[in-house]
Amino acid sequence: MKNIFFSLLAFLSLSVATAQKPNKNSKKLLRHVVIFKYKESSSPEDIKKVTESFVGLKKQISVVKDFEWGVNKSPEHFDQGFTHCYVLTFANEKDRDEVYQKHPAHKAFQEVLKPHMDKVFVVDYWVE
Repeated sequence: MKNIFFSLLAFLSLSVATAQKPNKNSKKLLRHVVIFKYKESSSPEDIKKVTESFVGLKKQISVVKDFEWGVNKSPEHFDQGFTHCYVLTFANEKDRDEVYQKHPAHKAFQEVLKPHMDKVFVVDYWVE
């Protein structure tokens, strides 16, 4: 009888532990890192306008979970002229690909950016 009791107790404990364990994929976030090298002809005001337009996408596109940005301040000088880094967070690839990339606000932002972008570097990754 003791063995049945302890077996049942172990089974229930394992069931509860498994049920409370969060789904590994549900916690992961997709980061979309965009780094720009602006044209030398672009003024600080032009770059500010591009940045404001990019930052504004968070309010316009609901699938953008988070947005942050900054200007490179690395003393290592490995930036190859890339100066501005923007990081957007998505829950999944579909939100990034089917909603964000195709959204009219994103397309309008690209039109603001085009005259000022010299080069762009993009990295997407799942947060570990």
